[in-house]
Amino acid sequence: MPDADTLDAMNVRHRSTGFSSRLFAEQALSRSAGAPLIGGNAVELLIDAQAHFDAWLAAIAAARRHVFLENYIIRDDRVGKAFRDALVERAKAGVFVAVIADWVGCLGQSRSSFWAPLREAGGQVRIYNPPTLGSSFGWVSRDHRKVLVVDGEVGFLSGVCLSEKWLGDPGRQVPPWRDTGVMLRGPAIAEIEHAFADSWREAGEPLPEDERLRPLSSLATAGDVSLRVIATQPSTAGMYRLDQMVAAMARQTLWLTDAYFVGVAPYVQALCAAARDGVDVRLLVPGSSDIPMVASMSRSGYRPLLKAGIRVFEWNGSMLHAKTAVADGRWARVGSSNLNIASWLGNREIDVAVEDAGFATRLATQYEADLENATEILLRRRRSRAGNESLRSRSPRPPRPRRGGGSSSRAAAGALRIANTVGAAITQHRVLGDTETGPLLAGATAALVLTVVGVLWPAAIAWPLALIGAWFTVNLTVSWWSLRQRRKRAPAPPDQAPPSE
Repeated sequence: MPDADTLDAMNVRHRSTGFSSRLFAEQALSRSAGAPLIGGNAVELLIDAQAHFDAWLAAIAAARRHVFLENYIIRDDRVGKAFRDALVERAKAGVFVAVIADWVGCLGQSRSSFWAPLREAGGQVRIYNPPTLGSSFGWVSRDHRKVLVVDGEVGFLSGVCLSEKWLGDPGRQVPPWRDTGVMLRGPAIAEIEHAFADSWREAGEPLPEDERLRPLSSLATAGDVSLRVIATQPSTAGMYRLDQMVAAMARQTLWLTDAYFVGVAPYVQALCAAARDGVDVRLLVPGSSDIPMVASMSRSGYRPLLKAGIRVFEWNGSMLHAKTAVADGRWARVGSSNLNIASWLGNREIDVAVEDAGFATRLATQYEADLENATEILLRRRRSRAGNESLRSRSPRPPRPRRGGGSSSRAAAGALRIANTVGAAITQHRVLGDTETGPLLAGATAALVLTVVGVLWPAAIAWPLALIGAWFTVNLTVSWWSLRQRRKRAPAPPDQAPPSE
């Protein structure tokens, strides 16, 4: 048995840090994300597209060794041409230029001819995952990353694509899209380059042995920020595990911004459990989306969030495209991953999870500024205070209860709802309307249309089904033949080798 002094020390340690000690938290986050914590970095927050484009073009212009660019959408417009021409100039100057664009993201946005000047200048361009025979569902996986790395010294991660659409339309009084990214320097740059090299290898041959690509002997410390680079691949779910873990570990605040929120049940339950336990959970999503169907799916899931005490806000601008999270004033995430199953399980994504109070405070400050241009969604109308004063900065933080579950969790949920009602940090309210019957009516209408078409024009349904069947037939046959040929070429195991004569 431990002596009294040892027991006292253990009790002090338990009271001061609890189960979520620093060492345990670091181990849990590292294993969840599959990414180690890297110290010695400098991180700068970039807000909206113009700041991104200016910083990206400046970094490309300063390139001396290599430029790696990986982006979901690269559009043939003023912005896309500016980047292509900057890359052409660097390639002609002897810089190794490698670009990865996604096939679906660039479909209808830019063609192969768009890249001809860069290829002629010596740059290399690869299109990620175009449809191919032998892969029936391969086209579902997309490269959704937005990455720029220059000379192994400076890197950028973001939600911004290379398209004029992100700048809005001043002539029509359409404001710029709201988006967020980071500029990084320090040892973490090596992890971003490894992630790019993996995407490059997935789209073709590996990066060549080239002096211009040789890693720096050592990346000097650029700051005092510790972070993780989470580069996820299809079916790995590293970002999903990390988001679940952060929802479970948050003790005071968890503020989320997402462009295409479609919460799966386990994640929604984790958020609701945090809110019921007294955590100030907020979700900021677009009020009007460039993909209306996703916005409808998001709204259909508001009610369980609001019932749990989670505060939901809709952005009032043209489009909110940022993907961020900030928790407890110490942890923050910025990158390309949305809170939906496609980002968590289907796509190649890249995010940075920063464990630094200074950066988390800057992101939290930006979050509060964003709420000034947002409408809060309520289950029922709230009474406003006399004088209609703004309560955004004055709302008291709900008391954080002791961890005990059961009645204490219910008391925490009640305290949170009362605090939110009395001290709502809002400028506008909108009571949640009917969000459930709309999708049901749309589904019933679609089923009715299919039924009518099937009865009156059966060929209109039969031909598409036949084409789908032919597609799977060809792909499965090609897959079978390829596998058979690989097995024929593979050397036989030693114990099955034919006896020598």
